[in-house]
Amino acid sequence: GSMIHNLNGSQDIRFMGSLIYFMPLTSICFNVSNLSLCGFPFLSGFYSSDLIIDMMCMNWLNFFFFFLFFFSVGLTVSYSFRLFYYSIIGDNNFYSSFSFFDNDYYMSVVMFIQLFIVIFGGSMLSWLIFPIPNVVILPFFLKLMVLLFMLIGLYSGYLIYIFYDSYYYFSLNVISLMNFFGLMWFLPYLSSNYLIFFPLSFSYYSFTSFDMS
Repeated sequence: GSMIHNLNGSQDIRFMGSLIYFMPLTSICFNVSNLSLCGFPFLSGFYSSDLIIDMMCMNWLNFFFFFLFFFSVGLTVSYSFRLFYYSIIGDNNFYSSFSFFDNDYYMSVVMFIQLFIVIFGGSMLSWLIFPIPNVVILPFFLKLMVLLFMLIGLYSGYLIYIFYDSYYYFSLNVISLMNFFGLMWFLPYLSSNYLIFFPLSFSYYSFTSFDMS
């Protein structure tokens, strides 16, 4: 929220470059929370995600579901790395007239509380909620499969970042392909545009017919 507010309401990660120099506290809290969401070891998200993965691997599922599950793990690490790279190392592409800062006292206190929960909350809740340890028996290669897909996702996130900065991204063929994938299989047209067209048209007709008549 603090980053979006300082970026004038923009949520585009391509504008969030080098925020560690302008908003160090916000950047640290944001990226630690991001690592927790992707299941970084011994943060809050690790204790739940690791147990979910282990329980999933112990079930009798076919290869297709296993592939989708591990592929989703790799994608999670991939976009988490992209978000980390853009916010810490990437270039700042926002307007030069805007200044970013970390001088909100109440926001800083809330972020410190959140950082404490992210670092210590997972272990504390796991000790309170799960008094009896869960016995997980998995083959060694299956346990390493999660780490392998995490590394693949990390590398793919780096490749996507390099691909976005390459010259080929600006060619007409690749831009049309990126627009196609950016539409999320035409999800905006199916979920928002057609759903709001008739209510907005009816509201406009009612406003022009009754209120302005």
